[in-house]
Amino acid sequence: MPIRVRFAPSPTGPFSLGNARTALFNWLFARHEGGQFLLRIEDTDKERSKKEYEKDMLECLKWLGLDWDEDFFRQSERIPAYKKELEKLIAEKKAYWCFCTPEELEDERQAQMSQGLSPKYGGRCRSIPLEEAEAQAKKESAVIRFRMDDGIISFSDIIRGKVSFDTALIGDIVIAKDLKTPLYNFAVVVDDEEMKITHVIRGEDHLSNTPKQIAIQEALGFSKVQYAHLPLILGPDHKKLSKRYLETSFNEYRTKGYLAPAVMNFMALLGWHPENDREVLSREEIIAEFGLKRVQKAGAIFNPEKLDWLNGQYLKILPPEELAEALKDFIPKEWVKKKEMLAKIAEVDRGRMKKLSDFKELAVIFFELPDYPKNILIWKETPEAAILDNLRFTLDVISKIPAGDFKKETIEKYVMTVADKRGRGEVLWPLRAALSGREASPGPADILEIIGQEEGARRINFAIGKLE
Repeated sequence: MPIRVRFAPSPTGPFSLGNARTALFNWLFARHEGGQFLLRIEDTDKERSKKEYEKDMLECLKWLGLDWDEDFFRQSERIPAYKKELEKLIAEKKAYWCFCTPEELEDERQAQMSQGLSPKYGGRCRSIPLEEAEAQAKKESAVIRFRMDDGIISFSDIIRGKVSFDTALIGDIVIAKDLKTPLYNFAVVVDDEEMKITHVIRGEDHLSNTPKQIAIQEALGFSKVQYAHLPLILGPDHKKLSKRYLETSFNEYRTKGYLAPAVMNFMALLGWHPENDREVLSREEIIAEFGLKRVQKAGAIFNPEKLDWLNGQYLKILPPEELAEALKDFIPKEWVKKKEMLAKIAEVDRGRMKKLSDFKELAVIFFELPDYPKNILIWKETPEAAILDNLRFTLDVISKIPAGDFKKETIEKYVMTVADKRGRGEVLWPLRAALSGREASPGPADILEIIGQEEGARRINFAIGKLE
């Protein structure tokens, strides 16, 4: 039987890091095994489900390159299918109408807790005859409960091994508000059956839902599926991920300048590790090596510094034309028009970038010289007079380079001749500071090649004026 997995988010909030990791692991498993990755939108929560959240989720999946097989559907489009199965369970007395009020249920819960018992529904409405219950449901507020028989439900989790639950501690669960409003644990079982899902891969927080869904599967005579519950994503402090990250839209990783392949690489390592524990892997390498057997049980640590480092590694190897194209959304429009200059700047600054959004601050020195205090021109204890003399001499040397030969290699050759005679720090530091207006910047030859001979001379003269 071909492997079929699904990603089934609820559009009730921004697409999150946890959502994305679950989608990725399902997608990787399907692609590695030659199976199919399916998508469905679980939007039965009418009050909280919003189209903008669905749009956000679809855009994030496409950005990551997580393509799905077959058309996706929404649960809100499948109400007749759920109604049919609910009616079947009620007719077979595997589910029943419950008329208990919230106040009655709370009183029951408090009484059980006061006796040291795990709170669960006591079954007050279980014995109401079907005809009487259906007539009453037309006049009163009611829900549909699944009849959970006492016993042990066990299953073999691909990641966690054998897991068992005592259903006596669960009680009869609510599976629908009415025949047209199914709840999560019921709708997901019906959908998985009709989609012919073979493996359910989801977060550890869903583990407690699994026995409920297995019981409903069995009651409906549906096929069994294999489960794999992914470890929780923990913060750098090894505690539950903070709201800062949980409630951050995943789309922010794109808008902050992270590359999709780097984010995919980073997320793949949140709970899974390849052979030899390598950290920088291409999309193809991750697919080739991915397997649920190498997913850990313990929590996965989210380390933003590692993400920055990984993104920096990807920026270093991105082809120049792709890097320039990726930068367009992060720079002023007038910069985009200077394609050749932009490509050169990107090549010079790529090693200093962690995110695409870093580029503007790094590159601005090539387009305009910021004002700066003259003390940044001084190398250590070198007298100002010596710095001034070195700048004048260096300017004279640079001015003599033939215009057609004003390239990095030639510039370095001329400048290093001066530096080797007068002292590298005494010459190179003030020259670089004069050209950039900063204490940290690319080397003087890189800057000069990009801004040109005339602009370079103007900037050096400006520094000389400060010292004079």
